[in-house]
Amino acid sequence: MNTFLQSPADASAPAATSAGEGPAPARAPLLRPTLVLFVLLSLVTGVLYPLAVTGVAQSAFPHEAAGSLIRDGSGHAVGSTLIGQNFTEPGHFWGRPSATAPMPYNAGASGGSNLGPANPALADAVKARIEALRAADPGNTAPVPVDLVTASASGLDPHISVAAARYQASRVARARGLPLERVEALVRSHTEAPLLPWLGEAGVNVLTLNVALDAAR
Repeated sequence: MNTFLQSPADASAPAATSAGEGPAPARAPLLRPTLVLFVLLSLVTGVLYPLAVTGVAQSAFPHEAAGSLIRDGSGHAVGSTLIGQNFTEPGHFWGRPSATAPMPYNAGASGGSNLGPANPALADAVKARIEALRAADPGNTAPVPVDLVTASASGLDPHISVAAARYQASRVARARGLPLERVEALVRSHTEAPLLPWLGEAGVNVLTLNVALDAAR
């Protein structure tokens, strides 16, 4: 007759109620705290936090929180300082070329041309843009700034370089019948310095400059 010694661990283990079955898991006590935690986190992250962030933004940065909108003299919104617009008339400053489809500066389809520097299509596009700028201002023999003939990655860049604005000043002044000095003064007053002296370079917001030009008639 064989005898087996039972260890203390074996002696303390609960006996199975039937073959292949163990103690039933305690699931019911976890349901209530799970639902309570779900509701609390939904209120905090889905309601309270967005309301708090919106309130702080509206109080500390009301212009930016409202979309950085630009309004004309009659108070109508004409755009945003964050999104460029397509200007083609000689009496307006032109922004950077835009490769968005199906039209330039389409805010619903931001993107670039994805043409590499060795792509012949890019060289042809740059050449055509230079010719268009020369044709619009034949007497201007200054070098064409690079940002006036190359599209940005987003296609919505609202700024041009100071050099690009100065390059166009004579054309705009002649088209509007304004003194060149007045147009150049507007360019200077709408030149935005970089956030930090060593971070980026100064730029000119094309939309705000053109709105100021329209008001200067």
